[in-house]
Amino acid sequence: MKIPTLFRGLIQDQRGPDVFVTSVTGESVRIYPMSVWLEVEQRLSKMPANHPSRLKFLDRVSYYGQESELDGQGRIVVPSLLRASASIVGDVRVFGKIDYLEVWNDERFAQKLARDQWTDDDGLKLSEHGI
Repeated sequence: MKIPTLFRGLIQDQRGPDVFVTSVTGESVRIYPMSVWLEVEQRLSKMPANHPSRLKFLDRVSYYGQESELDGQGRIVVPSLLRASASIVGDVRVFGKIDYLEVWNDERFAQKLARDQWTDDDGLKLSEHGI
């Protein structure tokens, strides 16, 4: 999969070419710069080893995950299991999520937006954080 130029520059210039490609639900692909992923692992290591949410998270990111590297043309390998699970074929959308990228099948993301409507309460909660 080719990473859009805008995101590719941010990853390579600030973080290096190594990434961790994974998912929590299998519906989408998360691409973490390796330095960010290592910070996630460090925070996880501070949780109790038998914490149910920690175990569930690690099961999923391990199942779907794999290390990858941006090649000279800005491409990465998405594991075939994850590519199939997230339907990463045809048109996809790449979203910047502050410290990682998220990739969605275009049709699946439109369905997600339709299911998860924006509400006034969402706006209010964000305004409480100055957004």
